[in-house]
Amino acid sequence: MKKRSMAALTAIAVVASLVAAAPGQRAAAAGSGPGDTARSAESTLVNGVDLDTVTIPELQARMDRGSLSSLKLTLAYLRRIKAVDPRINAVLRTSPTALRQAAASDLRHRLGKSKGPLDGIPVLLKDNVNTRDMPTTAGSLALAGSPPDTDADLVGKLRAAGAVILGKTNLSEWANFRAAKPTSGWSAVGGQTNNPYVLDRNPCGSSSGSAAALAASLAQVAIGTETDGSIVCPAGMNGVVGLKPSLGVVSQSGVVPISAEQDTAGPMARNVVDAALTLSVLGGGDTVRADGAASLTDGVARPGSLRGKRIGLWRLPSLGAEVDALMTRTAQRLTAAGAEVVEVDLPYQERLGELEFPALLSEFHRDIDAYLPTRGGPQDLAELIEFNRTQPREQTCFAGQELFEQALAAPPTTDPGYRAMRAELTDLSRRSIDEVMAAHDLDAIASPANPPAWTTDCARGDNDVIPSSTPAAVAGYPSLSVPAGFVGELPVGLLLMAGDRQDAELLSLGAAVEHRLDAWRAPRYLPSTPSGTAR
Repeated sequence: MKKRSMAALTAIAVVASLVAAAPGQRAAAAGSGPGDTARSAESTLVNGVDLDTVTIPELQARMDRGSLSSLKLTLAYLRRIKAVDPRINAVLRTSPTALRQAAASDLRHRLGKSKGPLDGIPVLLKDNVNTRDMPTTAGSLALAGSPPDTDADLVGKLRAAGAVILGKTNLSEWANFRAAKPTSGWSAVGGQTNNPYVLDRNPCGSSSGSAAALAASLAQVAIGTETDGSIVCPAGMNGVVGLKPSLGVVSQSGVVPISAEQDTAGPMARNVVDAALTLSVLGGGDTVRADGAASLTDGVARPGSLRGKRIGLWRLPSLGAEVDALMTRTAQRLTAAGAEVVEVDLPYQERLGELEFPALLSEFHRDIDAYLPTRGGPQDLAELIEFNRTQPREQTCFAGQELFEQALAAPPTTDPGYRAMRAELTDLSRRSIDEVMAAHDLDAIASPANPPAWTTDCARGDNDVIPSSTPAAVAGYPSLSVPAGFVGELPVGLLLMAGDRQDAELLSLGAAVEHRLDAWRAPRYLPSTPSGTAR
């Protein structure tokens, strides 16, 4: 007992000296000169670990052996944020307590009291997830005052699991639900996030900062949110992994809403195993199992064979000939690994496109009016619209707030017409997946997650008609984006989707696909690409 107390006091003394120095000051002391300092801060190597490729299980094994500490890991990420993030503008702020959180984790590891796989792992949060100790803005100046009173439920779970809350990431303002023609990755609070692969290209929205930060290895994992495409598109466009879980697996309490009928937070990572381990904390482990299914991380840490797996390929040629050619190569590689790939087409998509947006307008009005009174600033949607009209900074990239105005005028969710619309949406979206999977006896449906990233242009807005995310998003079913390859210098993801609560099965399949495709490569932060590579 006395030895443990002395160890604790010694650890606290050491930590105090480290925390007293800002990351920039400590980085300056680490090298023998300015050039050495810059190279050290930008390095992805820490204690022989490559941050670009290391997995959470590998980190935990090293922390258990004492060959790596959470403090060193967290400090390395803080240094990289300072050195690398100015190029991509993905991280809004870092937590002033990150190093103290890491030191507490190190003490738990030394005492044999680790809280599980995320203990000591640095995590970035999208800035629409409430944190009691940091601002939560959804990218809007309207919420840029005091932090929320309490953490979001998912943040409480991360803290209880020992994760290091490293900071907050930029996002498309109001999760891309403000203007009719927005620019993904831009917010009045954070400015424009850039794609790390090619800096004048877009990161896709709205979890743009989370995806770009992971591509640049600024944290081990990140949390994104999705209503339709806002996890899986940024993941694909930034060459990382993103899981949109089944609706209800992750609590939405304390997350700035669009629609309770479709919203969910989810994990983003550089590999499937890290995404699975993060979901096991966010969702409470077995809550994401289908009846009789294997546990969440079974088959993910050691990817199994694709032999005998049946995958339906939904090509979506509208995303361009280069993407379609990549899908052909992907199908060939999966087939060579023993999978059976069959061509499919999902029904009802035109009708889903007609109904989804009007339903979201009604739901946003209801849900944002419930959230705003929990914060300082505008107390309802009408006040929020008026706030934007009087704030020049809210109009520096695009001035429009047409979606806000349409939502204000939309029928309430008690309206029979709205109820019929949402019921039809739920029915058709689920049937679009269930019927195809049953007809072809599929384990999953695959499609391109994104086109090559378009150039960022505030005057033009996004070029983002990407239909692949809609069926699973509207149905509330899981979808998973894994790196598939590149069009020139620009990443494209493969989107996998499956039935309700088949998150564990989808992650297991995704790990095998990831292992076979082996498509990830680090970004090079190119300023631009030759014209014609992608639009």
